[in-house]
Amino acid sequence: MKNQKPLHALLTGAPIGCLGGLIGLGGAEFRLPVLIGLFKYSAHQAVSLNLAVSLITLLSSLIFRIPSSPLAKLLPLLPVILALIAGGMGGAYIGALYTQKISEHALEKVILVLLLFIGLLLIGEFFYPLVTGGVQAPLPVLILIALAFGTGIGMVSSLLGIAGGELIIPTLIFVFGVDIKLAGTAGILISLPTVITGLGRHYAYGAFKQKKDFTELVLPMGIGSIIGAFIGGLLIFYVSGGLLKLILGVILIISAVKIFTKNQTSQQG
Repeated sequence: MKNQKPLHALLTGAPIGCLGGLIGLGGAEFRLPVLIGLFKYSAHQAVSLNLAVSLITLLSSLIFRIPSSPLAKLLPLLPVILALIAGGMGGAYIGALYTQKISEHALEKVILVLLLFIGLLLIGEFFYPLVTGGVQAPLPVLILIALAFGTGIGMVSSLLGIAGGELIIPTLIFVFGVDIKLAGTAGILISLPTVITGLGRHYAYGAFKQKKDFTELVLPMGIGSIIGAFIGGLLIFYVSGGLLKLILGVILIISAVKIFTKNQTSQQG
């Protein structure tokens, strides 16, 4: 198994990276069960390693998505994006501080409800499209709203080792009225500083002591993620925004079910 670990990391990283390139996610919600179940890492180790691979996935996804969503289109959203980034970095810092202190089961219940709600909302939007321009408010109010959402998302990102795109993209769509394809690219830009902040705090608290984890897992899984992100970036030209909403909604609900199943198994054990 040890010699096959890099190969397994490469093969599991590719499909997860494809989702990242297609939708604008780091894919961490699927990677976390793989790290714990297949590679037998502890929850805390998995969170830290998950952030490291998410960083690689997000960087490659951004590069491959730029042709379909040029960064120039994001200029009107710049104040909101910067506010979400600022809030996300602050939240990631706070989340890393309390990773060891907050009850994992309590947090999982909150995330379960949140993922189910947003997932059902996105699926409903696919079948019954809503015409929404987001919250109508003066720019200072929108910035405050973005700071609040960014802080919450950043905390969840750092606590669970996810990039936060699962929450950032629906926030951009429903709160700020952003098109889903553009929201995917904006979500990556917002996630990157949050993930970097979370990684820095986890490193400061003693994570990443085993250097072989980088050569046997992070690097090959990162390479697989890059390959998958390239494929996903190509597919974005052929997948409609409505279908992306359906895919994202299903992903969120599956993630919620995985969290619920894991929670039930832990309680029974």
